[in-house]
Amino acid sequence: MTTTKLSSCFLSYGLVGISCEREHGRFFYLPSSSSRRLLPVSCKIRQQRGFDKRQEIKKGAFPEPILPVNSEIHRSSDGESEPENGLAESVTSLESTEDNNADEKTEKSDDIQTTEVTRYQNKSAKKKEENAPAAIDMGHDDGQNLDNLTVPEVARALSINKSGGEQFSEGQYGELMTMIRNAEKNILRLDQARTTALDDLNKILSEKEALQGEINVLEMKLAETDERIKTAAQEKERVGILEEELEKLRHEMISPLESDGYILALSKELETLKMENISLRKDIEMLKTELHNVKDTDERVVVLEKECSGLESSVKDLESKLSVSQEDVSKLSSLKTECTDLWTKVESLQLLLDRATKQAEQAVLVLQQNQDLRNKVDKIEESLKEANVYKESSEKIQQYNELMQHKVKLLEERLEKSDAEIFSYVQLYQESIKEFQETLESLKEETKRKARDEPVDDMPWDYWSRLLLTVDGWLLEKKIASDDADSLREMVWKKDRRIHDTYINVKDKSERDAISAFLKLVASPTSSGLYVVHIAAEMAPVAKVGGLGDVVAGLGKALQRRGHLVEIILPKYDCMQYDRVRDLRALDTVVESYFDGKLYKNKIWVGTVEGLPVHFIEPQHPSKFFWRGQFYGEQDDFKRFSYFSRAALELLLQSGKKPDIIHCHDWQTAFVAPLYWDLYAPKGLDSARICFTCHNFEYQGTSSASELGSCGLDVNQLNRPDRMQDHSSGDRVNPVKGAIIFSNIVTTVSPTYAQEVRTPEGGKGLHSTLNFHSKKFIGILNGIDTDSWNPATDPFLKAQFNAKDLQGKEENKYALRKQLGLSSAESRRPLVGCITRLVPQKGVHLIRHAIYRTLELGGQFVLLGSSPVPHIQREFEGIELQFKTHDHVRLLLKYDEALSHSIYAASDMFIIPSIFEPCGLTQMISMRYGSIPIARKTGGLNDSVFDIDDDTIPTQFQNGFTFQSADEQGLNYALERAFDHYKKDEEKWKRLVEKVMSIDFSWGSSATQYEELYTRSVARARASANRT
Repeated sequence: MTTTKLSSCFLSYGLVGISCEREHGRFFYLPSSSSRRLLPVSCKIRQQRGFDKRQEIKKGAFPEPILPVNSEIHRSSDGESEPENGLAESVTSLESTEDNNADEKTEKSDDIQTTEVTRYQNKSAKKKEENAPAAIDMGHDDGQNLDNLTVPEVARALSINKSGGEQFSEGQYGELMTMIRNAEKNILRLDQARTTALDDLNKILSEKEALQGEINVLEMKLAETDERIKTAAQEKERVGILEEELEKLRHEMISPLESDGYILALSKELETLKMENISLRKDIEMLKTELHNVKDTDERVVVLEKECSGLESSVKDLESKLSVSQEDVSKLSSLKTECTDLWTKVESLQLLLDRATKQAEQAVLVLQQNQDLRNKVDKIEESLKEANVYKESSEKIQQYNELMQHKVKLLEERLEKSDAEIFSYVQLYQESIKEFQETLESLKEETKRKARDEPVDDMPWDYWSRLLLTVDGWLLEKKIASDDADSLREMVWKKDRRIHDTYINVKDKSERDAISAFLKLVASPTSSGLYVVHIAAEMAPVAKVGGLGDVVAGLGKALQRRGHLVEIILPKYDCMQYDRVRDLRALDTVVESYFDGKLYKNKIWVGTVEGLPVHFIEPQHPSKFFWRGQFYGEQDDFKRFSYFSRAALELLLQSGKKPDIIHCHDWQTAFVAPLYWDLYAPKGLDSARICFTCHNFEYQGTSSASELGSCGLDVNQLNRPDRMQDHSSGDRVNPVKGAIIFSNIVTTVSPTYAQEVRTPEGGKGLHSTLNFHSKKFIGILNGIDTDSWNPATDPFLKAQFNAKDLQGKEENKYALRKQLGLSSAESRRPLVGCITRLVPQKGVHLIRHAIYRTLELGGQFVLLGSSPVPHIQREFEGIELQFKTHDHVRLLLKYDEALSHSIYAASDMFIIPSIFEPCGLTQMISMRYGSIPIARKTGGLNDSVFDIDDDTIPTQFQNGFTFQSADEQGLNYALERAFDHYKKDEEKWKRLVEKVMSIDFSWGSSATQYEELYTRSVARARASANRT
């Protein structure tokens, strides 16, 4: 029982092993957590690793010891032992544990270590014979605390127990022996670790001594550097003293010297200074070399180098100053008193030369002569310098002085002659100045005369339009007569400088003074240009619905640039973009016009739109014709625009205007033609020829014949088959038909469309009328406003670009994809754009098909536009919802000016699958922005897009992809070929983009054709008037 208790005690308190077979017993003890603080740091670290393996002890597989304690035990005289090393403070505290836990551990160890028991049984028997029996009573003593159990006591107890008394079990012996071996191994490892630690400590100490030596060396270098810095500071002070001496020397050199002895003394002193400077430079070079070796030791070295550089530059400056001073001394010693007089005369000569230079160019010759004199003086100075070498010989000095005196006399004589020459040149210059002023005055007069006869070309068209509107306002307000207004208009028309100068002079004066000044101007000769007035329902950008607005603005500006006087008359809509009108103001007058048997007042507004003068008519009619929030689509559109047409002619009549051409557009102003010839030509407004342009024969504005009488036209006379009667019914009138019949010129917007409308399918009932009047009917392809549609200057774009630099197009494509939420993963994925009104004319079924076919071909599709047709709008709203979050399709069912520019710039291709298209500007704008059109061959599309794969078309004109049949197969054919070209040859596609961007779609060519039509018509009218 006693043996079992002791063994259990050893195991439960961590006694790993005890060996009694060696001369000096060793033990290993695993302490409890409460005693862990008594161990060294290294032991604690190993203990932490060892606890992870505690479970292995229960299995009998004892791990390598975690906390080795090397305790060589020597037996003392009284039988006790103490540790040999200095650490041998006995572990005096052992935590008590329950006997049951100890017994469990012992039993588990006994079961596992049966093999060890068998091996140590024989050893135990031998030990019993050799040792005297002893017994230790380890009974249950509640008063005894095992925490006080020391290592020697445990050793004795173990010894006694082995000699006699109760014997340990075989399992316990095996366990103890294994513990002893592990403890021995740990003690050896501890010794090795201690030896290694001592070696590392010795290395650290040696390295510390080496570092201390290096620190001492650096401190010595720093001390040397400080000394050198002090030396440099002293040298700097010395240089300052030398500079002061040099300044004194220079001051003394300014005054005349008294004797040669002083000069010799000064020369010696200068030599001394030079030697000192040489020595100083050497010292500085040495100092610089030394500083370079220690520049990394301290920041003061950097400061020292900077000071040395400054010191060196100061020394160089000092040497240069000394050299100059030495030369000055030589000169002064030679010239003496004569030099003072000579310089006085030279200064006088310089003053005369300065005055002569300011007065005449002729004095330059005299200055050159004086320069020669100065060169001679320099030679004299050089001679004096040479004489200084021989100054020790008094005879040579005397001869030299006599020579100098002779030269000075010659110089004085020459200067007197120079004074006389300068005076004569000054007189000549004054005479030349007088003659020049007379010539200049005559040239000014001649320039003024020429300027009055030349036009002012450096003022913008906004300026001339504003001036023209001012004259018209005075006429309408009855402030000037009609003849005077005509004369002033002619002057504005010609850009006459006189009216320009007058306007500039009186623009800050009162209106009365301004009118008086303008009336003083005489009438000018008749201008060779034409006076053209456009009467229209739209004008871009202030009031735009479709292409009509673009044509009115673009054609007007093109004619204006060609020297013609152009004015526009528009309704004053409440929904137009007023911010695009400059200098908008109401005239202090009203124009009355007839409608429905009454006279109604019209308020007239004037302003400029993109340089064109525009009159806006605001009817004072109770129906508020143009305050409806939209341009078209009202039930009374026939009345609205027939009213406007008559009010516009009334404005021309009451303002006394005499236009050569009145150009009206579409059915909204088609009333102008019959109104002009039936009502206003007899009243005196008979100078003009009427030009009518129909932009789309689909819209003819037919209405009940009775409504025609509201504007004052005779219904009975006009509701006839050869007048305005519509082909569909005898009680309806057709404004477009009336304009065709009553106009002198009839045009449409493309040659192909002009041919199409002369057929029953395309003419919409007017084909017979057009064929009858075919001699005055022509198709002229529209242009685009290349100022507004210019990718190189477009403010709506993320990046501008042109045909020679297409990088910006890629940037715009990326920006649009990001803006609309489209995928940008593949930059080469083609983007197909479409901007249109969703109406049957535009081929909405083909647009819908193109969306899905583009996806199948691996492209992206963007649509911008809306529909006035409800069921079409609903259909595309459903498609929009379907692709709302799609990566490659986006539908925007609205019109957005800024977004349209971005789509044109970003698209690789543009689809225009129109069923019929009078002209179409989309294909021209898309090519302007480098987007290749895919279009159906109809109308203006056929006149502007030519297929790349059509060999019958010259290569230079091939610019897109076309198809003939208005069905899905035709569209697929063109779309697939476009994708194939795009993907197959990137370089070829780039050349195609560059080519289409270089095509000229401006209004220049179209304006030329209109100009020829206008001119011929006006010439025929004038010839007819002369014959009568």
